[in-house]
Amino acid sequence: MNTIALFVFITLMLFFTDVRSVRAENSPEAAEDPFGHAAATLRQQLDDGLAELSALREQIASQKIPLNRKLNDLENELVRVRLEYQKTSRLLDSSTLDLSNLGNEIKSRREEATYLSNLLGEYIRNFESRLHISEIQRYEESLETAKLAPENSNLSEQEVYQAQVGLVTASLERLHDALGGTRFQGTAVDAGGLVRSGTFVLVGPAALFCSDDGKNIGTAEQRLGSLEPSIIDFRDPGDSAAAAKIIADSRGYFPLDPTLGNAHKIEATKETFWEHIRKGGPVMIPIFVLAITAFLMALYKCFILISLRNPSPENIRAFLNAVARRDKNAAMREAGSIGGPVGAMLSAGVAHLRERCELIEEVMYETMLATRLKLQGLLPFIAISASSAPLLGLLGTVTGIINTFKLITVFGSGDVRSLSGGISEALITTKFGLIVAVPSLLLHAFLSRKARGVVAQMEKAAISFINQVNKTPFAPASKEAEVDVSGIVE
Repeated sequence: MNTIALFVFITLMLFFTDVRSVRAENSPEAAEDPFGHAAATLRQQLDDGLAELSALREQIASQKIPLNRKLNDLENELVRVRLEYQKTSRLLDSSTLDLSNLGNEIKSRREEATYLSNLLGEYIRNFESRLHISEIQRYEESLETAKLAPENSNLSEQEVYQAQVGLVTASLERLHDALGGTRFQGTAVDAGGLVRSGTFVLVGPAALFCSDDGKNIGTAEQRLGSLEPSIIDFRDPGDSAAAAKIIADSRGYFPLDPTLGNAHKIEATKETFWEHIRKGGPVMIPIFVLAITAFLMALYKCFILISLRNPSPENIRAFLNAVARRDKNAAMREAGSIGGPVGAMLSAGVAHLRERCELIEEVMYETMLATRLKLQGLLPFIAISASSAPLLGLLGTVTGIINTFKLITVFGSGDVRSLSGGISEALITTKFGLIVAVPSLLLHAFLSRKARGVVAQMEKAAISFINQVNKTPFAPASKEAEVDVSGIVE
């Protein structure tokens, strides 16, 4: 500020000096005393400049205080505005943080609401599955309201929760009632299939029912395939009287079924053998044909093999002694007394005793082959039955599964009863296929071993016979000789 004032002052002095120099040069006094005149002029100019400077300083001094005051006011205003800005900034940050927290809180509450809704839905499903069959009618309206509320778009969330909480309240009341038992009206199906109106008494998991006319009294249970409570009558009249009394007076003895109706359900699942077979479908026909045929053939073969005479060591020894004595007639009699395939083979050999040993062997081997074919006859059919019965059972399984999928396509997978037919066909045919296969396999093994045993006896007798013929070649009957054959026959 001082620099500006000094600059203004010097400018004014130079201006006035120039003006007065021009005037002095033009006045008469300047011509007489130029220095005095110049000094006076300069003094005058200096005085004027000082006066102006003084006036200017006063003016500056007079304006400095208001300006300083105004500056202070402006600085105070600036401080106030800055404070207000900082306050507003903090408020804005706080509001942003609160808004973020509020958003997170809303998200958390929505997740809790979703979890609560799912929890209530699961509770409703569990509650419905654990209801006694007699209570379905009692809580049917509450259950439908609670289940349909989430799907109703016209209801607000509060109304949906109210509907679900209403069922929770009803379930709590049911819990209190179950402790001491409860009684309510309802309908049940009697043994004749008629719907009867009456009164239920429910104590824990056991329920009794008495019709309004008092003619139908029994336990209320669920039959297989029925969604209505069924009346299971008491066999003991005393139990019926006790049930009628406790339903009418709410006191007395409670006839309790400890199986809670499971015994009746298991009894209902029982079926006759013919009904069980019919569930297997048409594949059961070839399985049973195979089973019957294989059993009859096995029985026949077993009778044949058991009826065959086994050669005793004494008979074989007597036969060999006759051969050793070269007594053809005696050998033929001993071979006939042995009987069976062994006797027939030895008889054929004895008939060619005068021939070479190779020929005797061929004759007996021919007899043995014929016997082996007879013994092994029908056994292949039993083996085929043992191997084909499981395949027929597998065929029934495949057809049963195909029928099951057809039913699923038409009726869906919700109705288990409609699917049981195909599943029964699939399992029953496999069961009977194995039932036929296992005994057939065992019978085939037994009969085959029996047939091989007969053939082995024939081979053993034939070898003994040939050895004896080699030791004592056939000679006329007059040359009988006693030969010890104990070392040949075991």
